[in-house]
Amino acid sequence: MNITRRLLKVEALASSLDARRQAPPVVMDPIGLFTRAVGEPPDPWQRDLLTTPARRVLLMASRQSGKSTVTSVMALHQVLYSPGSLTLCVSPSLRQSSELYRKVAVGLGRMGETVSIEAQSALRLETTTGSRVISLPGTEATVRGYSRPDLILVDEAARVDPALIEGALRPMLAAAPEARMILLSTPWGKSGTFYEYWTAGGDEWKRVMVPADQVSRISPDFLEQERRALPRHVYLSEYFCEFTDNELSVFSSEDIHAALDKTLAPLFPGHQWEG
Repeated sequence: MNITRRLLKVEALASSLDARRQAPPVVMDPIGLFTRAVGEPPDPWQRDLLTTPARRVLLMASRQSGKSTVTSVMALHQVLYSPGSLTLCVSPSLRQSSELYRKVAVGLGRMGETVSIEAQSALRLETTTGSRVISLPGTEATVRGYSRPDLILVDEAARVDPALIEGALRPMLAAAPEARMILLSTPWGKSGTFYEYWTAGGDEWKRVMVPADQVSRISPDFLEQERRALPRHVYLSEYFCEFTDNELSVFSSEDIHAALDKTLAPLFPGHQWEG
């Protein structure tokens, strides 16, 4: 009799474990996921980004502001709670994109047994639910082979080849209207796709700006040291989200645009130049 009872208990326990394995995970809110994966609560701007419904986001933030951390948590949420999803991490170089991918993998490891890994390498992982995270260098040829992504993260987007975004990534969204694309970067001159989207991209894009003086982890003393040590255009670009002209530029962008002003009268009206 005792043996029968024990067998029944074992069967009941096995059935309970099977039910737990088959049951979908309880979806954790992105803010709670950030706190658990990172080990501290998000900053206010990170909270807003984690909960935004926007599908197209431009994140222009200071160095060391936590932009890659918050976007890696967004990717982690996608992996955990969207079975079969595809997340692409793209950067100008493979080293940079693999660093963003590494943060996703580390966060996944901190989640314990929430999800199981089916396969993992230094550049990609796949869970038992079919969700994938893939790290790619920023070249059009390496990205074209993928389709229907659910989340695209483009790190250092100001330095990415415009052909990558316009020719490879944006066309993917045609077959995936619900997909999200997030371009995160510090500014880098007054040219390129990131600059054009920020200044003239229209309402399609949600714009988030995070200068260094809004980041509690960056002290005023450190910023003062950087101000003294760096060229002015580098300091303003890296820490205060300003699109500045490079010091090697012969003419400023303002001078060039002013020279193209058609409302200005010519200095020598009616004169025909030869040669």
